[in-house]
Amino acid sequence: MSKQRAKLVVGNWKMHGRLAENAALLRAVADGSRALPADVRVGVCVPYPYLPQAQALLAESLVAWGAQDVSAHEQGAYTGEVAAAMVADFGAALAIVGHSERRAGHAESSGLVAIKTQRALAAGLTPIVCVGETLEQRESGSTDVVVAGQLDAVLASLSPEQAARIVVAYEPVWAIGTGRSATAEQAQQVHALLRARLAGKGAGVADVPLLYGGSVKPDNAAELFGQADIDGGLIGGASLKSADFLAICNAAAQAGRATK
Repeated sequence: MSKQRAKLVVGNWKMHGRLAENAALLRAVADGSRALPADVRVGVCVPYPYLPQAQALLAESLVAWGAQDVSAHEQGAYTGEVAAAMVADFGAALAIVGHSERRAGHAESSGLVAIKTQRALAAGLTPIVCVGETLEQRESGSTDVVVAGQLDAVLASLSPEQAARIVVAYEPVWAIGTGRSATAEQAQQVHALLRARLAGKGAGVADVPLLYGGSVKPDNAAELFGQADIDGGLIGGASLKSADFLAICNAAAQAGRATK
């Protein structure tokens, strides 16, 4: 039986937001997070231009903030790229790497994701490494091979000490933004596989937080987060509404209490 792990819920705003509505959302999340137990951590990953706003409004809160990507380069003549160290300059703690929308829309390979993970770690950020299969891959029975391969590419590039500092998010591509979520049992099966791959890297890596993402909502969060190897969520659309996002955070707290 695995030991009790803290829960982590991170909002991924994707390409949404304007200054005024961001301010209301960030303040509401900061206020709501104060009522959560200490073993439930909350974060938000915002578009690059809003990192200063997140810093200003969340610096005195319990909410961590971060970016949705970082460059594979440290600095140089890479117009339009944003280095991990630049993100860290704003006091950020988090960086999403390898999101399926980056893999699909920007042809990001698992090798590139591994490099971005290294850059994030070197800058003092916690990389949230995303893995997940397409509907075609799931229906062909390739889920385990695909997600294990994506994670293994990252783990192979890290020392056990580095690997212990990452977060992994399983996001089935067919469930992202579609309103269709994996069942709790389907999600748990993949999370158990990922947990075993992490454990194979070393005892200190076995308890790396494993998040589920893919149409998580207040009404399915508790069941998902109650699974043995699901430690929280990477939340897309529902993170743009403070009431929904905080309800999901509270579901994580409820799941944590139920397993104690």
